[in-house]
Amino acid sequence: MARPSRAHERRADLVAAARRAVLDRGVLDLRLRDVAAEAGLSPGSVLYYFPTLTDLLREVQREAVDRFCGEREEAVRDEADPRRRLLAMIRSGLPSDPRDELCVLLYELGTVARRDASYAAQHIRLYERQVGIYAAILEAGAATGVFTLTRDAGSIARNLVALEDGYGLHITMAVPTIDVARAEGLLLACASDATGCDLSTLEPGDQRGDR
Repeated sequence: MARPSRAHERRADLVAAARRAVLDRGVLDLRLRDVAAEAGLSPGSVLYYFPTLTDLLREVQREAVDRFCGEREEAVRDEADPRRRLLAMIRSGLPSDPRDELCVLLYELGTVARRDASYAAQHIRLYERQVGIYAAILEAGAATGVFTLTRDAGSIARNLVALEDGYGLHITMAVPTIDVARAEGLLLACASDATGCDLSTLEPGDQRGDR
C-alpha cells in the first residue's frame, strides 16, 4: 500500500515557518534561507513545495487575511444589537497591543503591495471583506431605526476600516504614537458621529480574544 502524501502537512509547516520568519525579520529583509532555517530544512526542500519565496509568502498572506477576517466575522456573529455589533467590530479590528502577531504580519506583508499586484490583490480583498462586514452592520442598524446614518453605509464603512488601518500602524510602530485605548476611543467617536448613536456608553466586554 502506498504511503499517504504528506505534502499538505509539509506545506502547512512551511507556511507556519515563513510566518514566524516574517515576524522575526520583516518581509523586506527576508530570504529563502531564513525560512528554510526556521523550518529546519534546506532551501532546496522549501522550493520543492513552493517554487519561489514569493509564492510561499503569498500563501502566508492569504491565510492571514482569511484568519483575520474570520475572527472579525466571528466577533459579531452572535450579537443581535447593531450597536454592540458595531462596538465588537471596532474592537476586533485594532491590534491587541504593539506585538499583536496577526496584525503585525498583515502590516508587514502589506508593504509589498505597492510593488506587487498579487500582494495588492490580497490586500484589497482584506479591505473589501472588512468593509462588507461594517456595511452590513450599519445597514441593519439603519433599517431598525437604531442608527441614523450621516452618509451611505459603504462610505462610513470604508472610512472606519481606513482609520483602523492607520491607528493600527501607529500602535505597532517601533515607537508607538498612540495606544489601543485611545485609538478605540477615537474610532468610537467617529462611529458615533456617523450613526447618531453614542457607542461610548455601552459596556464592551472582551471582544478581542487571542490571536
